[in-house]
Amino acid sequence: MLEFILERANYWAIIGLMMIGLYITFASGNLIKRIVGLSLFQTSVCLFYVTLGKVAGGTAPILYGADAIEHGGGHGAEAVHHAVAVPGGHALGNASAPVELVNTYSNVLPHVLMLTAIVVGVATLSVGLALIVRIREAYGTIESDEVRDIDLETAMVQEAEIDEWLNGASA
Repeated sequence: MLEFILERANYWAIIGLMMIGLYITFASGNLIKRIVGLSLFQTSVCLFYVTLGKVAGGTAPILYGADAIEHGGGHGAEAVHHAVAVPGGHALGNASAPVELVNTYSNVLPHVLMLTAIVVGVATLSVGLALIVRIREAYGTIESDEVRDIDLETAMVQEAEIDEWLNGASA
């Protein structure tokens, strides 16, 4: 049992970060702390996907050694480039032909998707912080309970003014 837990320590750390982020998001009344909790949660999700993309014994998905294809010539060479035969007997020009690789490579797709998620997360974080700045300017506080109380008081005053106006107009 202990071996099972220790072999998956990175997943336990990710789950811990995820739960801490959710707790901060739901339990805090401060708007900035809520944004930090959301950011922590998003970071743990990115870490989870990057962990899934790692292959044991795999390297970065850059062909090297026996997997690298020699194509000869440079950009200024007069040679015509054709599909090059690889050791498995398949041509690189045929996308349906499987190419047998000597080395093991990690999956690049989760890393690329998480890079996009990081960019979106930073943009969302900046918009959230800009909104908090505007809320602070308008209400004088960044505590969600105080903002809600000010909104309720404002709504009650507006409702009373509308009732007074309607009663005055009908009389």
